[in-house]
Amino acid sequence: MRKQQRVRAGVVDPGLHSRFVPDFTHRNAEFLAAVAGADSLWSVDHLIGLFPASVWSARHAGGARVAPEADAYYEPWTMLGYAAARNRLRRLRLGIGVTDTGRRHPAVTAQAAATLHLLTRGRAILGIGPGERENNEPYGVDWRRPVARFEEAVATIRALWDSGGEPITRDSEFFPLRDAIFALPPYRGTRPELWMGAHGPRMLRAAGRYADAWMPAFPSSPADYRAKLDTIRAAASDAGRDPSAVRAAGWFFVIAGRSAATVEEILDSPVVRAYALIGSAQAWARHGAEHPLGPTFAGAQDILPQTIDEATAIEYGRRAPASLIREIFVAGTPDEILEQLAVRRDHGLTYAVMVDLGACHPHLGKGLLTASSFAKVVRGVRRL
Repeated sequence: MRKQQRVRAGVVDPGLHSRFVPDFTHRNAEFLAAVAGADSLWSVDHLIGLFPASVWSARHAGGARVAPEADAYYEPWTMLGYAAARNRLRRLRLGIGVTDTGRRHPAVTAQAAATLHLLTRGRAILGIGPGERENNEPYGVDWRRPVARFEEAVATIRALWDSGGEPITRDSEFFPLRDAIFALPPYRGTRPELWMGAHGPRMLRAAGRYADAWMPAFPSSPADYRAKLDTIRAAASDAGRDPSAVRAAGWFFVIAGRSAATVEEILDSPVVRAYALIGSAQAWARHGAEHPLGPTFAGAQDILPQTIDEATAIEYGRRAPASLIREIFVAGTPDEILEQLAVRRDHGLTYAVMVDLGACHPHLGKGLLTASSFAKVVRGVRRL
C-alpha cells in the first residue's frame, strides 16, 4: 500500500493591478500564505481572465473597488521575481500556475524558470500547460493542435536543461533547435519541478511521462480525479518512472465564509454565476441544464469571455444550476471546505493550491472579512 503523503497548501496571488497600492493582491496573498503556514505562493499567467470582465464592477463585486479591471494582469515572471525579493525569510516555494506553451517559446520559459530556481535557492515550480483560447487566439497565436505544441515545448525545455551548456540541435515541428546554447546551471543538481495542468487523455499520459506533479484546474468529481490520477500513474509506470513520484495536486477556487449566509451571497453573485460558464457543456448536462454557449462547448479551454457583454453574462449566469456551481467551486465554512478537501485527499490529493474568491462578494467589507476564513482553510489543510 502506498504511504499517504502529508497534504500541503499553496496560495494564489491573482496578480491584478490595484487602485491605491499597485501590488495589493500580491501583498494580501503573501500575508495569507505566511500567517496560515502555506508551503507555496503562486502567480497566474493570463492576459484575459476566465470569466466575463463585463460583470466585474462595483455594482456586482466589492473587489472591483480595489482592483477595477478584472483583466489587468501583471506579467507573472516579473511578479515572481518581485516575490522572490520579498520572500527571503519566509522561504515559500514560488510557482507559476500555469504558464502557457502557445504564447511563450520554451527556451524563454526554460530560462525564466531556471533563473527563478537559482535566485530562490531551489524553490521554483514551473506550472505548465497548453493554455486556453482566450490567452492565445485574440493575440494571433495559432490555436490549432495545442497539445502537440505542448508536448514539444516540454521536450524542448527538458532538452535545454539537460544540455549541460553544450550546443544542442533538435528537430521539432514547432521548436527546432540549431546549435542552441543553454548555459544556466542547475541549482545543486536540481531544476524546477514541472507541474502540469492536464485534463484530457493525451495530456494525462504526457503528465505521467514528464510531470513532477499533476495540477488540474477545471472541475471534476473526486471519483473522476482518482480515475485520472490512475491514468497518469499508469503512464508513468509505462515510461519506466516511479508512479508515486508524480505528486497529486489540484487548483481550487475557494469561497469561504464564517456563515452559510455569507457563502451563499458569494455563490449567488453575478461574477461567480458568470464564472460557471467555464464548465463544459457535458458538465452542465450532468446537472440537467444546457450550456448557454452550445451543446458542444468544451469549457474553460475554449471560452472567449471578453466577447460576452454584461447583460448576456448575467443572463447566462442565472441559468447555471446551483449544483453545478457547487461542483466548480469549493465553498462553505472552513470546516465544511476541509471536509470536502478530505474527500479529495482520500481520492489521492496531496497538494491543494487555492484561490480566494472572497472579493466576488457584492459588498467589499463582507468580502474582506472572508480572508480569515480562507486562512483557516489553508491552515487546516496541513492537518488533513
